[in-house]
Amino acid sequence: MALPLPPGLTQNEVAFLAEMEMVTVVPRQRLDSIDLLGGKTPQLRPPHRAQLPLWLALLLKKQRRANIVPPAWMHPASLAEIIHRETKEDPEAFSPPPPPPSRALYSQPGTARRLNPSYLDDFTQTQQDPNSILSPPFLPSNVAESPAGYLPYHWLEVAEALLTHAGDDMPAPAGEVRSLLRDLVEVRAAKMRSSTSALEGFGDAWLTLRGVGAMELAENRAFLAGLVDGVRKIGASAEATRREEEEEARRGGDYGGDGDEDSDEDMGL
Repeated sequence: MALPLPPGLTQNEVAFLAEMEMVTVVPRQRLDSIDLLGGKTPQLRPPHRAQLPLWLALLLKKQRRANIVPPAWMHPASLAEIIHRETKEDPEAFSPPPPPPSRALYSQPGTARRLNPSYLDDFTQTQQDPNSILSPPFLPSNVAESPAGYLPYHWLEVAEALLTHAGDDMPAPAGEVRSLLRDLVEVRAAKMRSSTSALEGFGDAWLTLRGVGAMELAENRAFLAGLVDGVRKIGASAEATRREEEEEARRGGDYGGDGDEDSDEDMGL
């Protein structure tokens, strides 16, 4: 008999899904296109950059056939900016997700518009619905062209994989990047714990999770679900107690009124 699994994705499953993220590589030798389930990979021609799934980029890195270009948000200056924003500028909110890519038309300069998925789909080379618009976490937020100062949805998993298997490709010493990431993890974990205080009260309490990463959700899902369930049970018990007290007060008021009438009759008033 199989044991029941907890609701939601486990941490190992989240780390597996993070390997689907697209990253930028610089090939060190030629490699033809490979047929994958998601489509064909681009042909690798040094020294031209290309975008590959993280799992394939790590495989080529282990074989010394390519180098991985770290995303802009992993630079020490970008991490320090994010930490400053979350501790000084807005200590109650999480860092916002990366903005969707936009580009201005040559005929209309200064009017940037969001790009359709067909312009972003260099990996699959397929035409998608032009009316559909991608949003996090389905954006290429870990490529070299991604903006700095924003944490993608799989930021913790991608950072751990790159630091473990491609530490020599980092823009700074791996120890410095790890130290900044450790500070960022501690700041966001404390913010997650303190933000749940809003759920301890009763009424229309709510908690925003905008900017929270996939691994952070997987680690805190059981805690948040237990907290919400406990608050719900306490609220239901408090509501039942309040109704019982109101019912007893109403009955006591009725009994008290009858006693007053009897005492008035006895006095002949």
